[in-house]
Amino acid sequence: MLLPRTPVPDLDVALTTGERWKLSDEAGETFTMVVVYRGLHCPICKGYLRKLQSHLPKLDELGVKTLVLSSDGHDRAVEAQKEWGLEQLTMGYDFTVEEARKWGLYVSTANGESEPDLFVEPGLFVIRPDGTLYFASVQTMPFARPSFDEIVGGLDYVIKNDYPARGEVPA
Repeated sequence: MLLPRTPVPDLDVALTTGERWKLSDEAGETFTMVVVYRGLHCPICKGYLRKLQSHLPKLDELGVKTLVLSSDGHDRAVEAQKEWGLEQLTMGYDFTVEEARKWGLYVSTANGESEPDLFVEPGLFVIRPDGTLYFASVQTMPFARPSFDEIVGGLDYVIKNDYPARGEVPA
């Protein structure tokens, strides 16, 4: 389990643009937000990521960089980006089950023909520029994810008031 105020695992992932994205090289001015989605098979992810994309101007204004990431391979990630109209998002792919488990994410098996044999369930991580976790939310299901309206409003408050990360005490 990742704890706030402690380092997160470094990410080094391929992007749909053909480039690579490495967390330690891509820190936002105030935060980096990594949003893990289930993959092309998930219609709820489509709406959720579109909502994130609509918040990019405010996130940019707040100094927050974003990455969306799934365990889908290249072709499925590119298809999702194109078909869902997510050209403004930085999209990574091939997030392995092993890497996802380091982040405390849940893994599911296929429950229908459109789903991959194994895929990673949703998660959202807000990371400080020093690579420590500020906020995290992980789910076992595709629904009931954190609202981007609330996250953006919360980050605005956090930045203006230098509000500390919470939940740092280990079990």
